[in-house]
Amino acid sequence: MKAQTDITSIGKKVLLQEAEAIRGVAEAIGQTGDFQDCVRTILGLHGRVVVTGIGKSAHIAGKMVATLNSTGTPALFMHAADAIHGDLGMIQPQDFIICISKSGDTPEIKVLVPLLKRLRVPMAALVANRDSYLALQSDFVLHTPVEREACPHNLAPTTSTTAALALGDALAVALLESRGFSSQDFAHLHPGGTLGKKLYLKVGDLSRQNQTPRVPLDARLAEVILEISGKRLGATAVLDGAGQLQGIVTDGDLRRMLSNFAPERLAQVRAQDIMTPGPVTIDVEEFAVEALARMQERNITQLVVTEAGRFLGFIHLHDLLREGLV
Repeated sequence: MKAQTDITSIGKKVLLQEAEAIRGVAEAIGQTGDFQDCVRTILGLHGRVVVTGIGKSAHIAGKMVATLNSTGTPALFMHAADAIHGDLGMIQPQDFIICISKSGDTPEIKVLVPLLKRLRVPMAALVANRDSYLALQSDFVLHTPVEREACPHNLAPTTSTTAALALGDALAVALLESRGFSSQDFAHLHPGGTLGKKLYLKVGDLSRQNQTPRVPLDARLAEVILEISGKRLGATAVLDGAGQLQGIVTDGDLRRMLSNFAPERLAQVRAQDIMTPGPVTIDVEEFAVEALARMQERNITQLVVTEAGRFLGFIHLHDLLREGLV
């Protein structure tokens, strides 16, 4: 069994080799106009991008389809082996085909390509060999110039699949930016899970579920304690006679008060005596993830929610934890 240091060096060698391959792909897309022309053609489509491959290339094709769909480019996966058994019917006249193959010369590709050509739709070859059968038969060549796999036997698809994956990401992002695809567009396509919540969940969506603890400036200590305890948010807002926010009293303020006021003075303590003036606030229309960032920055567990400067309520760290944003 190899020593730990040998295992580490093997891992580093693979990663550096694959990183070098990606640098080669980056240089290759600037050597011809195929990448740019491919992006422009897809932007002008009225159909979908159909991505196909076989073996490990099929897995890369599936990931590329997922990325394209999630970034605003309608896409479908078609397994190259299934294509010749009926799946060619999914390709429509307004579609665009991307065929992934390292060599571009496998028997399956040589069977499939003539069938794809009959459909008379534009086709791009994502290949390592620009002189391959697939490349020569395609309208565009997305070149991944990988000479050797990271596998010591130069057999297992490693470097080549990494390069193809990276070029697929470059294609998706180029399309995304060319379309002006925004974070809000992304949110519409990812409504579920933490990612979607970060992009669309707003402070008001959470704060309106909470109670709104508040006391006047001259509220006695007992009233302040009852308000904090009863509303279960660990704090209460302090408002003036016009309903404007003047400060906040937290559990921590109450504990600090006990060391600052003699017991005989507690009956005279008012909210204004122990409040923290100018509390940290957040607008009701801000994204909830911004509330989290503000809490982490100030090392606090709640924010006062306002609208045009008017007190609305609170958002608490527990609200964010419940939504899985922490």
